[in-house]
Amino acid sequence: MTDGYRDFEFDLPGALLDHLVTVLDGMEVAPLNVGGVAGIPDAQGVYQLFLDGRLVYIGKTDAESGLRRRLERHAEKVLHRAELAPELMSFKAVRVFVFTAMDLETQLIKHYAGKDGATAWNNSGFGSNDPGRNRDRTVIKGKNFDALHPINIDRTLDGDFSGTRTAAALALLLKDSLPYTFRFETYPTKSRKPHPSLMDTTVEISSEARTARALITELTQQLPSGWQSTAFRSHVILYKEHVDDYPDAEILARS
Repeated sequence: MTDGYRDFEFDLPGALLDHLVTVLDGMEVAPLNVGGVAGIPDAQGVYQLFLDGRLVYIGKTDAESGLRRRLERHAEKVLHRAELAPELMSFKAVRVFVFTAMDLETQLIKHYAGKDGATAWNNSGFGSNDPGRNRDRTVIKGKNFDALHPINIDRTLDGDFSGTRTAAALALLLKDSLPYTFRFETYPTKSRKPHPSLMDTTVEISSEARTARALITELTQQLPSGWQSTAFRSHVILYKEHVDDYPDAEILARS
């Protein structure tokens, strides 16, 4: 060894992970709902989700997506799900001002995985967005989040959807109101403009229709001939089609 010289290598990623774990483990959880996440900044960082005190998911987000917006999206996703009580959901979030080349999400998952079933929702499809029509023929695996906690279209909805309006107006209202994807046919394809049949058809919804199943069924039955509404484990669709061979799906109504 040369006099007056030494090699020094500081494990910055390891030190960052150790400190972040200490911070997370020392925090109290907050309820995963609109009020609980209201004070969280839309900044880059990492977060943990808990179900009845058990760590089930670890995620990260950049400043563009934002911690608060990501947590709000997750808070909505756990609503109206079978065998899942939203009031048992909680979270921890940490703003990270400087991300290194280190993948914090992956390293945190490795650190916590296997501890009493921790991170069970990671790699389960929980954090996925609706990929569109390609998802409609996907066979959901048994450990997928949507297989374990499918949407509940028989839950009574808040608000009054009764009355007379265009089918397009009702479809857009349901799209904004439901805590899961409700996708309907547009024209041109891949646009946001409802199909002309939805724009031109007036529907009357009864006061007894208080669930997504009832509302979408009444909507479908009043459309011109050839429409079908279909419920999957993760979403509901309304298209001008009559299809019998969707895997793992339930036909709600046809016109």
